[in-house]
Amino acid sequence: MPTMSQLDLTPYGGVEPDEVWAEEVRRLARERDAVLLAHNYQIPAIQDIADHTGDSLALSRIAAASDASTIVFCGVHFMAETAKILAPEKTVLIPDARAGCSLADSITAAELRAWKAEHPGAVVVSYVNTTADVKAETDICCTSSNAVDVVASIPADKEVLFCPDQFLGAHVKRKTGRENLHIWAGECHVHAGINGAELAERAAAHPDSDLFIHPECGCATSALYLAGEGAVPAERVKILSTGDMVTAARDTSATSVLVATEVGMLHQLRKAAPEIDFRAVNDRASCRFMKMITPAALLRALREGADEVHVAPDVAAKARASVRRMIEIGKPGGGE
Repeated sequence: MPTMSQLDLTPYGGVEPDEVWAEEVRRLARERDAVLLAHNYQIPAIQDIADHTGDSLALSRIAAASDASTIVFCGVHFMAETAKILAPEKTVLIPDARAGCSLADSITAAELRAWKAEHPGAVVVSYVNTTADVKAETDICCTSSNAVDVVASIPADKEVLFCPDQFLGAHVKRKTGRENLHIWAGECHVHAGINGAELAERAAAHPDSDLFIHPECGCATSALYLAGEGAVPAERVKILSTGDMVTAARDTSATSVLVATEVGMLHQLRKAAPEIDFRAVNDRASCRFMKMITPAALLRALREGADEVHVAPDVAAKARASVRRMIEIGKPGGGE
């Protein structure tokens, strides 16, 4: 797949997500025997038309279990690849194959092989937000929900190579206290841009709010510092995957929540707990690649069978093994 810098990233447009559009999407999905999956960061219209909305791994597992012969994955490219890895017999479509991911692009299979050569015998733990080629070079995948459990399951005398997200890696190292954990310096540009200064400012302005912080965020360490210093009650600071945010939204007794993740997540949180005031820590934290899955792109995928996702069988087999090892450990449901 070309890098994002090599692509024309102008989204498909010209279609309004009205009821006529919705009826046509549903008709085409029935005709194609397709199940529609939408990631939590998609625009509200795409989330609302989908058969299932959630995080990437949960959706991929739904894809594998579905009776539908076609999976339409409204998310970014590595997510559709993961669905294909877990459901190799199904046709997997992504409405716009140009929808990449800065985090997944932050490490290649060749770079991982070179890193492994520098640390012979180390166990490679890769976040599910990676390409199929990287997963194939991985011993155990992890999610943001079970990353700590996955790393803790590895014998203490074994070196661990954790990739690609440096902020999730720092969270894991902090929780496990593991000194032989090496962390790749990758990041999601959206989450990295949610910084500690703006979190502190928003928390001070809303002292009674819970803080829902994604561990990919650059502000995760700052959130724990604020709790440690007593600036925010520790019980109000929650480091959560997107899937766990929905659960926490239903369980919290707070009347307002500050959310540090991609802004698309607010739609699902507001649906889960409409009585709570959910506000973004950073209103500009919007992923342009997630938003490439437009109403027009979804129609195109269903009408034309575009864009089909392929993973080489040998790569898929190796990647599938690393994902299955992850599912056997800890809490497997939350994707990112």
